[in-house]
Amino acid sequence: MDVEEYRQRGKELVDFIADYLTTIRSRRVFPAVKPGYMRNLVPEQAPQEGQSFQEIFQDFEQIVLPGVTHWQSPHMHAYFPALNSYPSLLGDMLADAINCLGFTWASSPACTELETIVMDWLAKMIGLPPVFHHSTKDSLGGGVIQVIIPFPVITCA
Repeated sequence: MDVEEYRQRGKELVDFIADYLTTIRSRRVFPAVKPGYMRNLVPEQAPQEGQSFQEIFQDFEQIVLPGVTHWQSPHMHAYFPALNSYPSLLGDMLADAINCLGFTWASSPACTELETIVMDWLAKMIGLPPVFHHSTKDSLGGGVIQVIIPFPVITCA
C-alpha cells in the first residue's frame, strides 16, 4: 500500500466507522454465531501472498463483523461502553501513527510526562490529597494510566 492508497482507504474507514456508530442501535448486540463459526470461513493455512484492501475489508464485513459483540450499542448492558467517542477514535489514530511506547521516560518523554500531568489532573478532580500527586515534591504517590487488554495466558505444567 502506498501513501495515496493509504489516504483513500483511511478516508473510507473513517466513513465506515461513522456509519457503524450511527447505525449501531439497529445492530444485534450479541452475534448469532456458534463457537467455531469462523474455522470454515478462513483458510486453514496463513496466506502466502497478500490480498488487496478490498478483499481484506470484504472478509472483515462477511467473516469478522457477524461475530462481533457490539459493546458500544446502547442496548449493551453487561459493561460500560468506552474508548470510542469520536475524539477518542481520532486520538487513537494519532497515537497509532506515532507509535508511542511510553513504558519509560527515555522511550517517550512526551508520553510519560503527559501521563503524569493527566494523572495529577485526575487526582485533583477526585479530591486526592497532594501526597497522591506526581507534582508534589518528594511524593511517592501518583498513578499510571492502564488499559486492560484481555489476552490468552499460556501456562506450562
